[in-house]
Formats: sequence, structure tokens, C-alpha cells
Amino acid sequence: VQLQASGGGLVQAGGSLRLPCAASGRTFGRYATGWFRRAPGKEREFVAATSWSGGSTYYADSVKGRFTASRDNAKNTGFLQMNSLKPEDTAVYYCAAASGSTFSSTSYYYTSAYPYWGQGTLVTVSS
Repeated sequence: VQLQASGGGLVQAGGSLRLPCAASGRTFGRYATGWFRRAPGKEREFVAATSWSGGSTYYADSVKGRFTASRDNAKNTGFLQMNSLKPEDTAVYYCAAASGSTFSSTSYYYTSAYPYWGQGTLVTVSS
């Protein structure tokens, strides 16, 4: 499956952005999706994930209550809605996909659980 995240940009603190992740090549609904980010000078970190149906969602503590991950399998697209953005949310955001063989309720936060990655999209939050 090929992935492409978009929707990044410059936003003021307290603002919102919605990042789509468009999938192609294979049936998107067979894959769980994950969102990760890499801030300047830091390692890539887990942000959010959804199961293949969207029935289960997982969030990093730093974004819980502010970010919402969702998906529309009919449109082969995942979404990351980001509200109440903070300057520390500034990063390149990546979407990723994983099949049931690597994704689980105990592996969702590991980058190694996701064999498929899209190019990132830069989100910059100004103070």
C-alpha cells in the first residue's frame, strides 16, 4: 500500500489542522493506520493509531484530548484532526500502515509495527 500525507502548514498556537493520509495500491480497510511525528533534533515518536475498522484508537499522552485519528475506508483515506495546537507540536508528521500480522494493542506505538510509510508533511505551530 502506498501512502501520502498532506495538509501540513503554518498555524498559530491554539489553531487547528486536519491531515489526510491518502492510500492506494491495496485495500486500505485491511490495514491499521498510525501517525508519527519527528520534531527537529528528536526521534520519530508515536502520535495516534486506528485499527483497520476505526473501532479502536490509540493516542500518545501528549496529544490525548486534542488530536483525533479517524478513517474513511470507502475513500481510502485516514485523517488526523489536530486541535488546540501548541508550539511543541511542530514536527514532520507521517502516516503509516500495518497489517494484522504486526499491529496489535501492544505494538501500535512502535515504528517497527508499520511496514508501510508515506512521505511526511510539515506542521509548524507559531507561538
